[in-house]
Amino acid sequence: MRETGGIRGTEVGSTGSRVRWQVVVLLFVAVVINYVDRSSLSVALPVVAEEFGFDAGVSGLVLGAFFWTYAAFQIPCGRLVDRFGARRVLAVAAVTWSLVTMATGLSAGWVWLLGFRLLLGVTQAAMFPAGTSCMALWFPRDERALASGLYDSGARVGTLVALPVFAALMVAAGWRGAFALVGTLGLVWALVWWWMFRDRPDQHPGVSAAELHHIRRTEPAPVAGASATTGPGWRVVLRSRAVWGTVIAVVAQSYVIYFFITWFPSYLVDARGFTLLELGFFGTIPGLAAIGGNWLGGWASDALVKRGRTLTFARKSCGAGGLLVSASVGAAAVVPGAGAALALLSLSFAGVAFATSVLLTIPADLSPPGAPLAGTLQSLQNTFSGLAGIASPLVVGVLRDVTGSFVPGLLSAALVAVLGGLALLVVVDRIDADVLVADGGGLVPGLRKGQADSGVPYGGDGGQEVR
Repeated sequence: MRETGGIRGTEVGSTGSRVRWQVVVLLFVAVVINYVDRSSLSVALPVVAEEFGFDAGVSGLVLGAFFWTYAAFQIPCGRLVDRFGARRVLAVAAVTWSLVTMATGLSAGWVWLLGFRLLLGVTQAAMFPAGTSCMALWFPRDERALASGLYDSGARVGTLVALPVFAALMVAAGWRGAFALVGTLGLVWALVWWWMFRDRPDQHPGVSAAELHHIRRTEPAPVAGASATTGPGWRVVLRSRAVWGTVIAVVAQSYVIYFFITWFPSYLVDARGFTLLELGFFGTIPGLAAIGGNWLGGWASDALVKRGRTLTFARKSCGAGGLLVSASVGAAAVVPGAGAALALLSLSFAGVAFATSVLLTIPADLSPPGAPLAGTLQSLQNTFSGLAGIASPLVVGVLRDVTGSFVPGLLSAALVAVLGGLALLVVVDRIDADVLVADGGGLVPGLRKGQADSGVPYGGDGGQEVR
């Protein structure tokens, strides 16, 4: 099938309202809180482990427990988001993960901590499927990548602020009180979210007619009189090259990111001789670079779409380019100077964040109009992302134990990044809203096979509402 082109010349001069960007701010704050809550135990662990008397092996078990349930509950949470909407699901998720965070302060031993970490993985699993669903419903396709990059940068911000914020709270209120105080943030956010957010822009009283048209102008117009459906079945999704190529790229992206989340501080101290004071200052540089990478990646991909390039080119070029740049983590392992290594690691983290903005957007791009599927597709990606989060620190750690060096572990991250970039370029054939229809079976009412090739404009605001 021929692919639809870009959308040059279709922008609305003034949208009247800008409620969609308020949605991005809400999601950004949610992600910051999400990452502060999931990182808090890592900050408290030295004190908690001493109080309860458990060793490094138990510490690793407790910290890693989060990822098992986080990965296992991605797809159920994605389906819930697509069925019931992000407003309800994310509000419930924020309340429950906040209560779990607060309850962690009641722990009486490591088994309690293990249980609360497992529960935290369950309750936080809806965050990114809900965010991607919001991108699909609230943004035109030439703004989605930037919006995704902006809210996803909350993960980098949350990771950066978790240490000083939670440490300060521990000094003021003890580790138990710190968990109680941090947990209240999500409860407050859930109230604001419920008050300010609606699942679709046409339901929000603050969205002007001009902004609604601006949001919908890039979507294929559904066939008049057609009814909404739940979308293509799993058989169609699981045999799609676009889906699996993106999943492989997400695994690579997560492998690199989780090196930075887990082993990066130890690498600077043990392999590059940084003092703790130097780590506290210079160690923030890659994280700051990653925030810029998030924003730049989304902007660049959307800019290509606005300039008339196809969605496939805009997403594949930026996603693969970011992953290939992130392979500089391998060069960081072999350069002689600590400063050069830090610069290359900063480039690597910025590159993988650049790609992340695009990879987060692709599920929304693939979701057919009239068929809520973005949350499910994002949850499929996140399932494998969680598995990569388990594998990355394990592989790097084992290679370090076997060889006595971080070099093989960093080279493994570089190799995985290259393979992920190549998968996005080679395996993914096409990215567009009709791909899962064109792949055969499970046709979506309101979107005929080949409709994207038949001249239906990306810009009509007639027909049925996109739900």
